[in-house]
Order: sequence, then structure tokens, then C-alpha cells
Amino acid sequence: NSRGTASLLKDSISFTEVADAGLFEGHDLLRRGFTSVKNELLPSHPLELTEKNFQLNQDKTNFATLRNIQGIHAPLKLQMEFRAVKQVQRLPFLHSSNMAMDILRGNDECIGFEDILNDPSQSEIMGEPHMMMEHKLGLL
Repeated sequence: NSRGTASLLKDSISFTEVADAGLFEGHDLLRRGFTSVKNELLPSHPLELTEKNFQLNQDKTNFATLRNIQGIHAPLKLQMEFRAVKQVQRLPFLHSSNMAMDILRGNDECIGFEDILNDPSQSEIMGEPHMMMEHKLGLL
């Protein structure tokens, strides 16, 4: 391949992941699963990176279109509303549908893949509250 493997490499590990794990702490198999060097270096499919950034790219396109049509105030107002909605959260052991974000994005009347086969971390089974709060606060 003449394009090189640099274009296929995943993003490097961020500093926050290293800081959360601690200097001498090992890999947590229960939360992150088994590690593989190949999985850390190469995406599993060429479209994986595009799909991972789909919502971000769609938001950028919508903001650019909105700015061209209505001016700078419209995307700024919408971005402030997005930030306000993201700050409101439930406790980590309670499921949140994030309905306000769906309404702002216009996805409240659409049935998508995530509505039927949702993320396993957002399952209907409630976890242990104390353990989940300790993990969120970095005590665990």
C-alpha cells in the first residue's frame, strides 16, 4: 500500500487515560476486555473512523449551513443549548435516554439502530450505585 500505515493508525492513547489508570496500575480486564496489539494499531474496518466521527461531522455541516443561511447567532445559540443539555446528567447507575439532545438534533421522531440494539453500558439493568459513583469520582 503506497499510502502507508500512518493513515490507518488509530488515535494514540490520550493523557487522561494514562492518568486515570495510574502509573503502576495494570490493564482492567473486567472493564476493557483483552488487549491485542493489532487492535490497538489498526482499525477493524476502513469505515470505522468515519462512523466514529459521523455525528461530529454531521453537526459541523449543519452548523456551517445554518451560519450561511441565518448568520453567526444561530449556530452559537444551538451550541450553547447543546452544552447546557450535556451538563445535565443523572447519577451514573441510572439509565438516561438523553431525550433533550435528541430533540435538539431532530432525532426524536426517528427510530435508529441505537434505539433497538443499544449500547450494552446503557442496559436496563441497574448497577451497584456505590461502586459506580466511586468509579466516576476516580476512587476505585
